Amino acid sequence: MINTTIAGRLSELRKKMETEKLDMVLISSSDCHGSEYVADYFKVSEFFSGCTSDNVMLLVLKESAYLWTDARYFLSAAKELEGTGIELMKSGEKDVPTLYRFLDEHLNEGMILGYDGTTISCERGDMLRRIAYEKGAGINASVDPADGIWKDRPSFPNGKITVQSEEETGKSVKEKLSDVRLAMVRRGVTATVLSKTDDIMWLFNIRGEDIPYNPVALSYCIIGLQDAWLYIRKQDESQIADEYFKVLSYSSFTEDLGKISAEDKVWIDPKYVSDRIMNILLEKGATPYPAPYPTGILKALKNETELKRIRECYVRDSVALCRFLYEVQSRVGKEEMTEISLAKKLDYMRSTIEDFTDLSFPTISAYGANAAVVHYEPKEDSNAEIKQEGFYLVDSGGQYKSGTTDVTRTIVLGDITDEMKRDFTLVAVANIRLLYAKFLYGCTGANLDVYARSILWENGVDFKHGTGHGIGYRLNVHEGPQNIAWKIISPVTGTISGGNAKTVFEPGMITSDEPGIYRDGKYGIRTETIMECTEEESNEYGRFLSFRPLTYVPIDLKAIDPSLMDESDKRKLNDYHKKVYEKISPYLSGEELVWLKESTKEI
Repeated sequence: MINTTIAGRLSELRKKMETEKLDMVLISSSDCHGSEYVADYFKVSEFFSGCTSDNVMLLVLKESAYLWTDARYFLSAAKELEGTGIELMKSGEKDVPTLYRFLDEHLNEGMILGYDGTTISCERGDMLRRIAYEKGAGINASVDPADGIWKDRPSFPNGKITVQSEEETGKSVKEKLSDVRLAMVRRGVTATVLSKTDDIMWLFNIRGEDIPYNPVALSYCIIGLQDAWLYIRKQDESQIADEYFKVLSYSSFTEDLGKISAEDKVWIDPKYVSDRIMNILLEKGATPYPAPYPTGILKALKNETELKRIRECYVRDSVALCRFLYEVQSRVGKEEMTEISLAKKLDYMRSTIEDFTDLSFPTISAYGANAAVVHYEPKEDSNAEIKQEGFYLVDSGGQYKSGTTDVTRTIVLGDITDEMKRDFTLVAVANIRLLYAKFLYGCTGANLDVYARSILWENGVDFKHGTGHGIGYRLNVHEGPQNIAWKIISPVTGTISGGNAKTVFEPGMITSDEPGIYRDGKYGIRTETIMECTEEESNEYGRFLSFRPLTYVPIDLKAIDPSLMDESDKRKLNDYHKKVYEKISPYLSGEELVWLKESTKEI
């Protein structure tokens, strides 16, 4: 069946392309700041494709269209693209060309590729120009695909701003600016153009409401060796004014890039600074210094104030999830439950926790085959009834004034097969081996990933997402620069990535540990425990680091097959469950406490 809505929108876009003499139009799912999650105003790729994935590049030609996304979204994107005429390009899969290879093969001499240079990174823009130049084609980077077509486009976000006290942040704006300037001086940089919103929120000790679930405000800043300028949407300047920086209108940022001179060496992060900003800087004659922002690693290394509050926050959050899981397992088969009703129940339970402000992402409440969709979100047309059999997966988290949480548990609701028990045990072992890793300082996420995947690879299985991502402090639930992933080849570009999996782990980093196994059409299993990187010991062999859990929620023993575990795995799981009981038992009583004790018993 043809999706007439999407077909109609693409038809209008192609008419626009003909009028503006464009042969191809490239549409990103990002915004002007390189954000992973965006406000409704920027959901242009979703408007033209119907695909709700967060990592999308949509390429529209005169008679065809193609959409690239990563493995987390293959199943959901395939369903959403049905009937649209848009071909799904599964990034990283065998025989699937990258976007750049596709353009190299299809962009011919004299053709024009159009895109919105404000929502395409300068890193991507540079690649597009190189390909176009080599093919004798042209670029139009001033195309707004939605202009004149998206009639009821949501308004540009302009949410409330809140200021965090130094008692909450542990560090003043003055100190943070000083740290950034020290990094600038070391690299001979005279200015930094910062466009990554969560870095800006961290730097200026503020939080916003412009993007759902991500407490950020759309903003830019320019940092010089003496002065700093924060560009933000209409706000009461006195609310966030500080003697160490000036607050200016968001709309004046582009014009104020004129503060940058030909003598300046400007720090920009190619993944987040837009193609448009880079072109303005080059027009000014400035010398770009392309490298990850200094704020990224500074933000990732949580200070003692942040760590103390985060640890306390995770205990409260874990208590709520334990109570929720107890209710699900004790009531399943006795009362009607659906994926949506359980998501609403857990969301409500979180909302009653001290200092709760919001969810950190929409709750993934998935039963049976729906759990095989990695980033599944229950809707009315997919809302499964929860039955007294199989697995139920819940991936959820909250935003609190004291931290950001994220946790996944898969639980048994009734009879399960031997295959399900085997897969569950493999995932549990993968999770616990990484959680108890001890490693030399200097290890990156690419090194650490093997702790989790080795047991899966030995059994001929794998999962097609990262094993771990950084997590913010009342900020984005996905935060860099660190992550845990074995693959450092970008599935989009096909080149070696200089990004997160190559970041060295440091004490104070907060990272997830979330291996999984997904059987399309059958079930999905994921176990996610958030952990803090800590100092372990130093000796004649070097400096050793390890992790400590922040999440204290049982891993369902009813799906554990001890015969698949070695003695070390059993000791680690028992030790983790001992910690869970010690942390959570003071907050439970009655049948809940009985459930916790049974759920954390030794194997």
